[in-house]
Amino acid sequence: MENRFEIQGNSLIIHLPKEVDHMVTDEIRRDSDDIIRKKYIRTITFDFSGTAFMDSSGIGAIMGRYRMIQLINGEVWAVHTNARIKKILTLSGMTKI
Repeated sequence: MENRFEIQGNSLIIHLPKEVDHMVTDEIRRDSDDIIRKKYIRTITFDFSGTAFMDSSGIGAIMGRYRMIQLINGEVWAVHTNARIKKILTLSGMTKI
């Protein structure tokens, strides 16, 4: 596994791969949940700078982390989204929360 997770204080940055599909999201869920619990994370940033494709499992992974962080009044961000990813996030309703 490449260095996908970066911790800065109480913030977690998740650098997403080129394709975010079911196999990748299982790893992201498991590892990020572990980091969130152990490091008292309050902000999660999903970095889409290298991402060209994301399916519904990617939306599910983001929503799950959002629900977890929302319980502690934290924040979730999506950065460096291209037009395709931005459209997926918009259609899923993610941009409204």
